[in-house]
Amino acid sequence: MVSAADPGENRTSVWLVAKPATPVRRRTEAPSGLDRERITAATVRLLDADGLTRFSMRRLAAGLDVTAMSLYWYVDTKHDLLELALDRVLGEQSLPAGPYGSGGPYGSGGPYGSGGAGWQDGLRDLARGYRRVLAAHPWVAPLSAAYPDIGPHARAFDAALQRLMDATGLVGAVRTGAHLAVRQFLHGCGGAVRRAPEADFCLALDVLITGIEARAEAGTKTTATATATATADA
Repeated sequence: MVSAADPGENRTSVWLVAKPATPVRRRTEAPSGLDRERITAATVRLLDADGLTRFSMRRLAAGLDVTAMSLYWYVDTKHDLLELALDRVLGEQSLPAGPYGSGGPYGSGGPYGSGGAGWQDGLRDLARGYRRVLAAHPWVAPLSAAYPDIGPHARAFDAALQRLMDATGLVGAVRTGAHLAVRQFLHGCGGAVRRAPEADFCLALDVLITGIEARAEAGTKTTATATATATADA
C-alpha cells in the first residue's frame, strides 16, 4: 500500500510534466473559485494542522468546500499536490545571496582571505533557515526523502548552497565531499529538529564548518607550497 510519503514506483514528478496550472477546458465547466495556487496553499494548511498521515484529497476538498473530483482538474494525483506543497514551503526561506569572501574562522576578512561576507556566515544562515522550515512544517522532512525535490524553490536552495561551496575554495573530490556532508547534515536533522535544542544544532553546524575550513586551509597551503617549489625550480 502506498502511503502519503511514499510515491511508489514508476511515478513522474509533477515538475517534469507539462500540466497547465489552469485547466484547459471550457470555462463554464471549471470549478468556481479554484486554482492550483489556492489548492496548494490549502494543502499546506491541512498538512500543518493534521499531519501527513491524515492527509487525503477528500479532507482537502471538504476544507475548500468543493468535491474531491474538482481537485483533479489541477493535479493528476495526490502525490503531485504533495510535491507542490513541499516546494511552496521551501520558498518561505530567505536564501543568502552572496557574494561571499573566502573568509576564515573569524568571518569576512579572516586569515584565509576576504571580500564580501564570509561563506561561513552564509552557510549558517542557510542551515538555520532550513531548520526553521522543518520545525514549522514537520511533514517536510519525510516528503523531501520521498520525492525528487526539484521544484523551483528547491533548485534555488541548491544554487545558494553551490555558491557557498564555491566560496570555500575547495575543488575536486574534497569539494564534492564537503557538499555531500552539508546536504546530509541538513536532511539528517529533519527527524530530530523538534527534539534537539537549537544550541546543539548550531554547535554541530560549527563543527562541520570548522572541518570544511581546515580542508580549505590545507588546500591553500598545499597550493602555495607547490607554487613556491615551481618558482624555485624555474
